[in-house]
Amino acid sequence: MEQGQDLKKENSEKNSADATPDKDDFDMSHFSDEDDEGIVSNWAKKFGLLIFEVVKVVLISLAIILPIRLFLVQPFYVDGASMEPNFYNKEYLIIDEISYRFNEPQRGEVVVLKNPKDTRVYFIKRIVGLPGETVEIKDGKVSIDGKILNEAYIEHLSSQSHEALTLAENDYFVMGDNRANSYDSRTIGPVNRDYVIGRVWFRGWPLDRFNTFNLPIYEFMN
Repeated sequence: MEQGQDLKKENSEKNSADATPDKDDFDMSHFSDEDDEGIVSNWAKKFGLLIFEVVKVVLISLAIILPIRLFLVQPFYVDGASMEPNFYNKEYLIIDEISYRFNEPQRGEVVVLKNPKDTRVYFIKRIVGLPGETVEIKDGKVSIDGKILNEAYIEHLSSQSHEALTLAENDYFVMGDNRANSYDSRTIGPVNRDYVIGRVWFRGWPLDRFNTFNLPIYEFMN
């Protein structure tokens, strides 16, 4: 019995010794904050690179788009019914500005221009009379230098008349296609070249009316 007790006591002491914590167990040096700081630092670098790439893409895009937007083409919405049936309210148009830096506006072109009476307002009209020409309107029919202009794009002529007017250099006579409902050169007079922004290049909206625009073919009638 005594030997068994000694054995039991010895095992008890051994278990007690095993259970005693070693001082190394309290060493927290391997739980340093450096690992957490490293993870945070890596994420910060990745986030910084992402922001840099986004900013770079935005700047490059602006460098490409802004010159095009300011000097080459501009978007406009049709406002009103003055150009019906060829252009309707809220249609989305792209205006070509670059062509008029090298060429003069031509008869039949649909242009966007500033209202000479209020340059904050923009119009969309068709060029009918060119510099130096004499424009006269009788019962809705336009005459250029005494010859009646055949305008196939007009559905309904108005009954209005306008006395003969000889255009000065750089002046244009512009009219809406909806002759009975258009505020144009019959009221505001000729429009100087400086007020012409650009010609209508294509219609982007609505999709079922997507179209580019060519000069109409004119015939003069005596």
